[in-house]
Amino acid sequence: MPKVKTNSGAKKRFALTGSGKIKRKHAYKSHILTKKTKKQKRNLGHFTILSKADTANVKALLAMK
Repeated sequence: MPKVKTNSGAKKRFALTGSGKIKRKHAYKSHILTKKTKKQKRNLGHFTILSKADTANVKALLAMK
């Protein structure tokens, strides 16, 4: 059976934590920042944990079991 390839886009967007959870960045931080408050931009800069509903899909893209 051939090897399963990792999705290149997912590889760049998600990272694994030490406990096996998947880390992601927030959206809406790339442009049109003038109308967003300092607090909003600051909070969008932090990483967050992927929701349980999306975890199975992302693990499939990352070719994990």
